[in-house]
Amino acid sequence: MSDAASATRLKTPLLVLGATSLIGRFLMPRLAAAGVRTFALSRTAAGRDGWMRGDLGAADLETLLPTARTVLSLSPIWHLPQALPALNARGMQRLVAFSSTSVFTKAASPDPYEREVVRRLSEGEAAVRAFCEANGVAWTILRPTLIYAEGQDRNVTRLAGLIRRFGVLPLYGKGGGLRQPVHADDLAGAALAAAASSETHNRAYDLPGGEILTYRQMVERVFDGLGKRRRILPAPQWLWWLAFTLARPLLPGATTQMGARMGEDLTFDSGPAKRSFGWNPRGFQPDFKV
Repeated sequence: MSDAASATRLKTPLLVLGATSLIGRFLMPRLAAAGVRTFALSRTAAGRDGWMRGDLGAADLETLLPTARTVLSLSPIWHLPQALPALNARGMQRLVAFSSTSVFTKAASPDPYEREVVRRLSEGEAAVRAFCEANGVAWTILRPTLIYAEGQDRNVTRLAGLIRRFGVLPLYGKGGGLRQPVHADDLAGAALAAAASSETHNRAYDLPGGEILTYRQMVERVFDGLGKRRRILPAPQWLWWLAFTLARPLLPGATTQMGARMGEDLTFDSGPAKRSFGWNPRGFQPDFKV
C-alpha cells in the first residue's frame, strides 16, 4: 500500500511519539509528503510547527497532548503504558506501537541485561494490549528484526565503523547464523500501512527484512557498501574474545553474547504482515558511499 493510499484511510489527526527516533527520521517526511495532518512528540523536539517537547512519563502529559485519533509509537514500548490514559483522554482510537523480535531471540540469554530488556518488552506489550482492549482502542504491535539505516543505526553502521577503522572484521567461528536486516525507511512505511488496515486490528506482526543471509554474508555486504575489499577473519573463541575486549570501547551497548549469537539463526516469517498490509521490504544492499 502506498503512503498516499494509506493516508486516505487513516483516522486523523495523527500523533507520532518518538518522532526523532531512527524510524521517525523516515516516517515524518513520508507523512508530510502524503499530506497527513500530524503532530509529533519528542524529548528533543525542535521548534517546528506541530512538534511538542515532552516525556511520556510527564505528570502534565494530557494537557500537553493535542487531540489525535491515531497514535504511532516509535518509542521503546515499555515507556508507552504510562502514557496510555492521557492518549485515551485525548481521543485515541487507533494505536500502532513498535516492539522488537528481541522479545523472542534474547529470552533465554545468559546476559542479565538482555533478559531485563526482554522482560520490559514483554510487559510493555502486555500492558498495551490490556489497556487498549479494555478501552476499545484498536492496537497493532510491530516487531522488527535487525534495524539499520546507513550512517544512523547502532547495528550495521557500527560494523561499518569497525571495518573503516581496522580494515578487517573477526567473526566468532564461521558466522553462519541467519539474519534478516530491515531498513528503517521500510519500517516507516509499515507503520503507515498497518495503521490504515483494518486487518491489523488487535494483532502483532514480526517484520523481518526482505532477504535472509548468514551473519558472514551480512558482513560481506557491509564491506561492499563501503567499497572495501572483504577481509573477514573467522576466529576461535579465545581470539574473538580478545578482539572484542580491544574493540569494546568502540561498541557502546555491546554484550559478550554478540559472538555466540553470530552462529544462531534469528529469522522470522513475513507472511502474516505481507497478507495483512502488503509488507514487502528491500533486500540487504547497504550503501555507505553516498
